[in-house]
Amino acid sequence: MSTTAPVRPSAARERILETAFALFYAYGIRAVGVDRIIAESGVAKATFYKHFPSKDDLVVAYLDKVDGIWTGQLHEAAAAAGPDPADQLVGIFDALRSSCRREGYRGCAFINAAAESQPGTAVHDRTVAHKTAVLSWVHELAEHAGAREPGALARALTLLLDGGLASGSLDASPEAPDAAKASARALVDVATRTDIAN
Repeated sequence: MSTTAPVRPSAARERILETAFALFYAYGIRAVGVDRIIAESGVAKATFYKHFPSKDDLVVAYLDKVDGIWTGQLHEAAAAAGPDPADQLVGIFDALRSSCRREGYRGCAFINAAAESQPGTAVHDRTVAHKTAVLSWVHELAEHAGAREPGALARALTLLLDGGLASGSLDASPEAPDAAKASARALVDVATRTDIAN
């Protein structure tokens, strides 16, 4: 049995990624060049390219990091709503509330990245993969909740979630996440009612 410890990412790679994370989210991917990331992370150019042969490689790594954080927040919010899958579908929107009220919030990093990338590129494909994974998970919850049309409910809820993320960036309205959650509750209640004929 192997006792080999997992390889930890190098400190330089983590520093580059942390710097890119902050800059890409605050200013946009196109607006931030590799030279600025190198300068602000304090690494040599050769060190940067050793870890990230191209800017796209760094952007995908940034999106991987965002994915881990946001997906974790969604799952935590669902779990905090209790064991009922219908309540979990609504509880997801508590992650929206905490995210939109965070200092420096600038919308969904994946929607932002998709707007700045071309279809068919590694960056655009990564944004699509994230949204597809979230939709699949919500679809699974909808099935467990007994929704008559789990695919339609999942699509409606993820559209509502994306709309809430966008609204939080556009108008910074503190009521938007609560309105989205109330709408989610109405959608889930209708979709899982047992007194409606098929």
